[in-house]
Amino acid sequence: MNADEYIKALGKAYHDNDLGEEWDELMSVATGISAEQKRELYAVFPLFPKTLMDILERIDGTYYREYGDYESTDYFFGSDVDNGEYPYHLHSFEDIMRDKDNAQNLSDMLYDYYGCPEEKALYVDDRLTSDTENIKWLCFSDCMNNGGTSSLFVDFTPSEKGKVGQIVRFLHDPDQIAVIADSFDEFLDMLVNNGMKFIDKEYF
Repeated sequence: MNADEYIKALGKAYHDNDLGEEWDELMSVATGISAEQKRELYAVFPLFPKTLMDILERIDGTYYREYGDYESTDYFFGSDVDNGEYPYHLHSFEDIMRDKDNAQNLSDMLYDYYGCPEEKALYVDDRLTSDTENIKWLCFSDCMNNGGTSSLFVDFTPSEKGKVGQIVRFLHDPDQIAVIADSFDEFLDMLVNNGMKFIDKEYF
């Protein structure tokens, strides 16, 4: 699924859930990243997913993102949490660059997991690397709870069982780090095929 297809499907979900005004307002004010910002993202993440970049070129984030006088807190993604009903924001260029090393916070958890196999309180997908000193993840989304409960990443350093570019979902309490899609495009397909359940008036 490409960016245009996903944005169209997302807009339809907003309108179908009587949230059309919110969507139309976002689309009327949102601006995308600059050419320089795009170069900076590729410099940090050479394998940055094309579809995610295409989205950012149209909408530079919805995570308390200010577009003039409008502050966007609109939801843009879901995951596998709560059968797909739990909503997430889209990170902006600034968010992504700020959190570019955010995976190191989780790498400590991975280190504890692999270093203490007798303590399995944390679930870790076997498609994730055990080389905790060389993790390279791109955090592109935090959940409605300001990322305190769940975040989404593109994983560029998978284990031999995983795939470069796979989508990782972190969930807190109980702590879990799981692969939910083999690629960013497949992740978008999953959300659309699941009916975009994360767009619900009760969360707005």
